Amino acid sequence: MADFGFNEHHQNEVINYMRFARSKRVLRLKTIDSCFEELKDSRLVEETFTVDEVRQMLDGLQVVVRGEVEMELINTAHTNVLLLRQLFSQAEKFYLRLQSDISELENRDLLEQVAEFEKTDFKTTNKINQETSKPKLAPLNEGGVSELLNKEITRLQEENDKLKARLRTLESQAMSALDEKTKAERALKDLQKVQGEQQLAARSQEISCLEDTVAALKGDYERSLTATAASQKDLQENLISAKHDLLRVQEQLAMAEKELEKKFQQTAAYRNMKEILTKKNEQIKDIRKRLQRYEPNE
Repeated sequence: MADFGFNEHHQNEVINYMRFARSKRVLRLKTIDSCFEELKDSRLVEETFTVDEVRQMLDGLQVVVRGEVEMELINTAHTNVLLLRQLFSQAEKFYLRLQSDISELENRDLLEQVAEFEKTDFKTTNKINQETSKPKLAPLNEGGVSELLNKEITRLQEENDKLKARLRTLESQAMSALDEKTKAERALKDLQKVQGEQQLAARSQEISCLEDTVAALKGDYERSLTATAASQKDLQENLISAKHDLLRVQEQLAMAEKELEKKFQQTAAYRNMKEILTKKNEQIKDIRKRLQRYEPNE
């Protein structure tokens, strides 16, 4: 088994799995043998059989054996998936990413080595250490990934020490700030006790002045509202009067325009212009008729 590069622990793990697989294989073979024995005991009771009877017996036996083999293959595939699940789960605890090469599963040389191992070393039970507890992957203690993990742990420890020192500094600053805050609160209370009555009197006087100011502003505002309402009423009346005047002027302008138009139509120039336009329209109609006669498509 040294050709595979396994240590003793992993070699024992492989032996345990192969022992499990062999027990399942032997059990399934016994089931297949029992199928043949059942056929012999139940059907082969006569001396002669027809071709159809033999074919029927073989077909039934084929269905049973096929089902047993298919069930074993499916169970083997599912068992392998559970084994890979255990390996991957243990590898992820150490932040490892395992990779598999599916093409190596059909490597004839490796398969022959596994078969040879099963024939020789696997049968020597004295070399196998039985484990009573559930097997677990041991942490890596050699180079490669272990070295990287040690470096990462060292870096994290250094960073943790820096953070602890920073935390102690911040705690000291916070305590100093709390002390200063306590002193300031005490000084403020003392100052409030000394100046409390003076400030209260000054604030009362200030509030009184503010109330007087607000009352005066309120009176001015009410008077301005009254004046504004009166001026707004005057503006509305003036606006209505202006609208009436505008309508009257517009009516007068309309009447004047009608009068001018009527007078213009009665002039000789207007009548002459109208006759000229009438003649021109008749000439245009005559020209269009001639054009239609000579060029009907246009």
